[in-house]
Formats: sequence, C-alpha cells, structure tokens
Amino acid sequence: MKLGNVLAAVFRRDWTMMKRYMVNSVSSLMSIYMVFMLIFMGLQSVSRYASTSGLDGSLEGTIVGFFVWTFTIYAFSNLSWNLTNEAQTGTLEQLYLAPCGFKWVGACTIVSDFVFSFVPIMLLLVAMMATTGKWLRVDLISLVPLLLITLLGGHGVGFALGGLALVFKRIQALFQIVQFVFIGLLVIPIHVPVAKYLPLAMGNYLIRRTMVDGVRLWRLPPADVLIAVAVGAAYLAVGIAIFSWCERVAKNRGLLGHY
Repeated sequence: MKLGNVLAAVFRRDWTMMKRYMVNSVSSLMSIYMVFMLIFMGLQSVSRYASTSGLDGSLEGTIVGFFVWTFTIYAFSNLSWNLTNEAQTGTLEQLYLAPCGFKWVGACTIVSDFVFSFVPIMLLLVAMMATTGKWLRVDLISLVPLLLITLLGGHGVGFALGGLALVFKRIQALFQIVQFVFIGLLVIPIHVPVAKYLPLAMGNYLIRRTMVDGVRLWRLPPADVLIAVAVGAAYLAVGIAIFSWCERVAKNRGLLGHY
C-alpha cells in the first residue's frame, strides 16, 4: 500500500468527521478562546505584570505562548484520542492490518491533524489579536517551519500517551495533567540552562522572536534553530520508542481488540 493512499484515506476520514461534528469543533475553539479571555482579563487587572520569559512579561508574549500551547494541545492529544476512540468503536485492530504498519497510519494522522487544525487555530490567533489590539507579524514562511520544529516534541508526547492508551485504555485524566505541564514548559525562562533541552521552550522562544520582533527564519541564530530541531527530534524518538514498547505489551496481553 502506498503511503499516499493512506494519507488520502486519513484526510477523507478527518474531513468527514470535522464536517459531521462541526458543532463540537467550533465549541472546542470557543472554549480555548474563553480561557484566553480569562487570562487576558487577569493581565489587565494587574497593573505591573511580573516578567516571565515564556510569556515575555508582555501581552504579545502571552498571545504567542497561548498560540503555541493551542497547537501543542492539538498535536499531542489527537493521536491519543484517536487511539482511544478506535478502541472504543472496535476498529483499532483493522488499522493494525494496514500493510504499511500502524506507525505510518499514525504519522499520516499527525499530518492530517496539522492541516485541518491550522486554519482554525490561525483564526483563533486573529481573534486574540483583535481582542487585545496587539497585531503580531504572521510570516508564514518563517512561522510554519518553526511550528513544525516546535511540535516535534508535542508529537513525541502524543506517541507516548498513545502507547499508554493501548495498554491502560482510560488515561483522559493524564491528558489534562500534561496540558498544565506544557504551560509550565512555555513559561520557563529561556536563559535557564536546562530550558533549552525541554520540549517547546526553545521553539516558543524562536516563534516569539519571529512574531513579536519580526526576525525572519534565516536571520535567527543557527545554533538555536539546531538545538530546537535536535531537542524536538529526540523527544519524538523517545515517544515512538515508548509507543513501540507499549504496542508489544498490548499485543502480548491481547489488549488491542478490547476496551
């Protein structure tokens, strides 16, 4: 089976699901926007907001951090939720019969999720900028590659949680914990030595340089970009390794066909 056929099938599935459950899709974006509004009103009520590197001590930095966090939530949760839903509906074993292997099906799912979530999240970004009156630079040539680099770590977490979902089935509470952990990763000052080697931190810093300071991708420090790529790839590799181990455990225990 060609990967192009798998990708096309996944695209058709996700497009159909998005149209069929449009109200749920719109409601999820509205809930995220409401969370941002609560943060925004909280910042407005504090006259001297303490400076933190992740949010940059500014409204612009807060918008960028929330923007990256939203993309990350979609990145890590969609694969895990899809696995849980497939197990509940009894179609997970069918996906494992794909000649290309389930990992490639998961990779195609990640690509599809990014494509279908890109426009809604960008609309959310426009809504946040319109609400706050702070208009950032949206240079897609620089922004899209940096987003892909930053989300590598998020996808690694998604593969790890997907593996745990195969074995333990119900891990929805863990999803919520990870969401708050990601917030912590985004507010860690980048000058802290360990921050560069944590997922999201360096990528969020580079995206902020692009959107707030107007620095183009090719003008960013090459060493910082390489660190972001290496860290993201490392977390992705670890996530895939955890998924592979959990996959073997689930197969040995006969858990794939049961929820």
